[in-house]
Amino acid sequence: MKVVILAGGLGTRLSEETNSIPKPMVEIGQIPMLIHIMRHYYHFGFKEFVILLGYKGNLIKEYFLNYPHNSKEFSIDFKNGKKELINDTSEDWKISFLDTGESTMTGGRIKRAENIIGNEDFMLTYGDGLSNVNLKALQDFHKSHGKTATMTSVLPTERFGVFTSENDKVTSFVEKPNDSNSWINGGFFIFTNSIFDYLNSDNTSLEKEPLQSLANEGELMTFRHKEFWKCMDTLKDKNELQALWESGNPPWKIR
Repeated sequence: MKVVILAGGLGTRLSEETNSIPKPMVEIGQIPMLIHIMRHYYHFGFKEFVILLGYKGNLIKEYFLNYPHNSKEFSIDFKNGKKELINDTSEDWKISFLDTGESTMTGGRIKRAENIIGNEDFMLTYGDGLSNVNLKALQDFHKSHGKTATMTSVLPTERFGVFTSENDKVTSFVEKPNDSNSWINGGFFIFTNSIFDYLNSDNTSLEKEPLQSLANEGELMTFRHKEFWKCMDTLKDKNELQALWESGNPPWKIR
């Protein structure tokens, strides 16, 4: 099953980072967000990716053209110019890069990939969200119901936390409790190829008419994920993900 990743947005709310690079290339622990996402899928056995490019997509292409040498140790024989990786443990990925335009909406980007995706079911996610979602369980759930679409839903923490104290001394910080009715779209979709019937043009936003139409027709199921999920919308989000990485125990990292 192919994994399609939306990697073309402008990332305007993260302009401190995205003025010079596309949002999926923003680094957490010196590793681009996109690589974190792909490694999560790879852990569950998914090796074939379709990257939907847009804003500064050439930088993503260039990164992967040099990926083995950027991410691994290597030696160079200057006499003949030969490069050789040291202890090569490179992922056996197959990646297609598709330019989908800078201003194309999410649904339009997916529509442009129809020929590459073909007639099979495929996974889809956003290039700015990390999670520890069990992709095997997600796939099993999708197979079990036979509908057009499965959307992972999550319970995001509030942006403002509370703290506990004793004698005016702060003892800990705690996120506000989740509202059991506040499930939101967390990405990590699975679609059958029937989804292309709902995607009409470059101006189609997946999150609007297509998903609403699927819901109205009873063709959209949700896989509820109650564990870690975080979207990198702002610099604050990026810094929080970086802090989790530096803790030595980031919840999305495969061990």
